[in-house]
Amino acid sequence: MNRTTLAAAAALTALLGSTALAPTLFAQGAPQLPGVKDPSRVTAGTYTADANHSLIGWEVNHFGFNDYYGLFGDVAGTLVIDPANLAAAKVDVTIPVANVTTASKGLTDHLLRPGKDGGKADFFGPAPAPARFVSTAVKVDAKDPTKAMITGDLTLNGVTKPVTFEAEFTGAGANPFNKKATIGFEAEAEIKRSDFGISYGIPVVSDAVELDISVAFEKQ
Repeated sequence: MNRTTLAAAAALTALLGSTALAPTLFAQGAPQLPGVKDPSRVTAGTYTADANHSLIGWEVNHFGFNDYYGLFGDVAGTLVIDPANLAAAKVDVTIPVANVTTASKGLTDHLLRPGKDGGKADFFGPAPAPARFVSTAVKVDAKDPTKAMITGDLTLNGVTKPVTFEAEFTGAGANPFNKKATIGFEAEAEIKRSDFGISYGIPVVSDAVELDISVAFEKQ
């Protein structure tokens, strides 16, 4: 949750600097955050992912020297939640793999380029299907109800495998722009890309991929 937290902090800093939000967030000179880590603010219902403020970071090790990062944005999907029965919550999100981005245009192009001479692409290829995660079970932490293990089926590159995310509730409140009730979560998981048919460069580019998720859901 470290890298997406930094990204969210940067976005918040930019928002705080806008004149449109200043009167709301700086009432009487004190910063007022719309979202607070207070579970009592969460109300039962169906929520939709705020695609503009939800993202999935990924991390692989490069040559054993250092880690390299990329992002998937434009996350779509739904969360059905009832604070009185958190174990029954349902998550269904879709990630447009074709929108992957990295700090290197050359690498981004490599992730999406077709295979040579009609062969299999090294990574996703030029028209990858969106990835999708559908939860199958939610186990709430007995000591801290703001944390949970969310297990579900991840479909990526045409392959479906079970994955468990370590999730944490990060805040709830009303979005100051559209006034919608909003709740935020962060989550982490590790997958093996070879399980999903993406084996290029292993082991010099790690098989293990760390996923770091930050998502906001708005009540409908």
